[in-house]
Amino acid sequence: MATKNLSEYNPELLPDASDMVFDIVVSEWNHEVTGALLEGAVSCLKENGVAEENIRTYWVPGSFELVYGAARLNKANQTCEHPSNAIIALGCVVRGGTPHFEYVCQGTTQGIAAINEKAETPVIFGLLTTDDMQQSLDRAGGVLGNKGVEAARTAIQMAGFAQSI
Repeated sequence: MATKNLSEYNPELLPDASDMVFDIVVSEWNHEVTGALLEGAVSCLKENGVAEENIRTYWVPGSFELVYGAARLNKANQTCEHPSNAIIALGCVVRGGTPHFEYVCQGTTQGIAAINEKAETPVIFGLLTTDDMQQSLDRAGGVLGNKGVEAARTAIQMAGFAQSI
């Protein structure tokens, strides 16, 4: 279990992102958390030189739908004029009293992994899976940092990796 802010990083270690484009697909469910994740991701991208017009945001109803959103964005990248260098998927699933939590978490995780296995564009996993809302808030700009920042940093790194090979 995390006990410190995991969002701290050295921006000098990241590749130049000034000419990169990023798509972010965000779950509307648990908007208090996912909105904060989005803010963290956008801030991190901008702080690393990404122009605002090169950050495109798309909303889906829930975390399970992140898979469809990411898959469609990856497919669109194959033919669009300005494809993204990475896709960031942001969502939050809080454990409840039914098995629904496990199904959504497992399906989303496996779905994003399957896209990454075949995709040309890296898809970054920014899904919080927590036991309660406080744990989510702690990871969405609270005492443990912001998973959106971590996802954006990873997106820049993976976009740089993809460009290097």
